Amino acid sequence: MSVGCAEYLKENGDGGHFTEFYGGLTREGQRIKVGNDKTLRPGAEDTFMSYDLPWANASNTPFRLFKSFVHEGGISTPFVVHLPAAMLSEQHNRNGSIDDCGRICHSPWILLDIVATCCDLAGVRLAPDNMEGESFLPILMGNDDAARRKPIFWEHQGNCAVRDGKWKLVRRRCDTAEEICGKKRGRDSDINVYGWELYNMEDDRTELHDLAFENRERVERMAKEWSMWASRVGAKPWPLNPLPKGERDWSNVPWLW
Repeated sequence: MSVGCAEYLKENGDGGHFTEFYGGLTREGQRIKVGNDKTLRPGAEDTFMSYDLPWANASNTPFRLFKSFVHEGGISTPFVVHLPAAMLSEQHNRNGSIDDCGRICHSPWILLDIVATCCDLAGVRLAPDNMEGESFLPILMGNDDAARRKPIFWEHQGNCAVRDGKWKLVRRRCDTAEEICGKKRGRDSDINVYGWELYNMEDDRTELHDLAFENRERVERMAKEWSMWASRVGAKPWPLNPLPKGERDWSNVPWLW
């Protein structure tokens, strides 16, 4: 039973496989059975199962969706840092004691920022153009109000998002363009604008109240920023490879696995 892309590549061999080819062959030439077949015991190399849609949603309660999507249920992860040299010094300076120095910071950061923070800790100074991430060392040193200066961008299997301050713009990949265009919303046929959802993350972390229609200019601006970022970093259209005849993009419908 493969858990993620890295594990799949390691267990099943033949590097270069992506999620649209989960139904391929094992190293022994057996066809991999994709889907939650109750007659099969999961775990063998020729099975690829999930714990299904209801549990995927429950695992990320109260956030929306789950792994592979870039709504909060798919990307929001707590991050624990232990850096006594900074934290104890900061706490001691604050109240003269080193007791109870734990703190919680709610500002959003991304994996790329770990590298920038490590460079900052090591005294390595890099030009901003050479570093995608930003250092969160000020937070470790006690500045709870520190926040990223630049937006955070995501693209994963055709799911796209950008977070800029309290605003998050997110687009969920669908089987057909019509699923995300105005026909679905009944408001507008401009897919470049209304394929996106806009949320105020300070008021709506669960992403239930889409504000895109009321904030068209903000949506257009943030969507343009995402497109510029995607072009700069080389984000590729999904699926990466043409689907085999009779096959479907299983990564898009995990509830059918």
